[in-house]
Amino acid sequence: MFHALAEVIRGSLSLILYILNTVFWCIPLFVLVAAKATVPLEFWMRRCSRLLNAIAENWIWVNNQNQKLVGNTHWDVQGLKSMERSEWYLVLANHQSWVDILVLQRIFHRKIPFLKFFIKKELLWLPLLGQAWWAMDFPFVKRYTKSYLQKKPHLKGKDLEITRKACKKFKKIPVSIMNFVEGTRFTDEKHRRQQSPFAHLLRPKAGGIAFVLGSMGDQIHRVLDVTIVYPDGASSFWALLCGKIRQVKVRVRSLPVGTELLGDYANDRHFRAALQRWLNNIWAEKNRYIEEMMTS
Repeated sequence: MFHALAEVIRGSLSLILYILNTVFWCIPLFVLVAAKATVPLEFWMRRCSRLLNAIAENWIWVNNQNQKLVGNTHWDVQGLKSMERSEWYLVLANHQSWVDILVLQRIFHRKIPFLKFFIKKELLWLPLLGQAWWAMDFPFVKRYTKSYLQKKPHLKGKDLEITRKACKKFKKIPVSIMNFVEGTRFTDEKHRRQQSPFAHLLRPKAGGIAFVLGSMGDQIHRVLDVTIVYPDGASSFWALLCGKIRQVKVRVRSLPVGTELLGDYANDRHFRAALQRWLNNIWAEKNRYIEEMMTS
């Protein structure tokens, strides 16, 4: 009972630190966003964007110190050599929990440009964080079911249009574009429903990365393939705060962006099939890495 109480106290203290840190950095962030909107000159907006990224990186740094101070997690991370903050990256990862985002922010902090990822539109209303993501040009997307698109076909391709607009902004300063290509968090139920051929992964979707590469292929320096494993099983953000996640293992592979990854995904069926094969091969390797990381 004492151990459980200690975990709750640890988690509560860590959560308070996260909240205070978020409030503290959101104040200058929102002031700077207002200043950016007031003077619509390219050099000024670019300068403000760099300052916004710096604010966000300071927010992440404090969060990382919070994890080290209050957390009780062993980190096993490999593959972070030869990375540059002046280059553009496309980051791919498997997805199991909200903790994945904190993991990625921690391991890549100030090693590559600031991570930006596609966010569900509903999270725009998350207090402070939703508005901060919007202010920093994070793209918000809404997922539609096939049946819904049949009723409202004009919404088909809406997410891809949002991707194109986001990529135009991403071209201005170095950025790392994060994509959970499974499209959702892994669960046993989703795995069974998909009949995924990968024991530890859902089926990957190539459309999003195809349009990012199609829009920014001449700027994307490398593709970073990230494999995240929680040996004791994926858990919640609260579990991380309480120190219940004992170990996190991460492996990073740096892959070249060759001409075989660039093409017209929407209209060229041969290229579409080739890119899907490439991604499925990446996922097959990732599945093998997960097996090794869980048993080692």
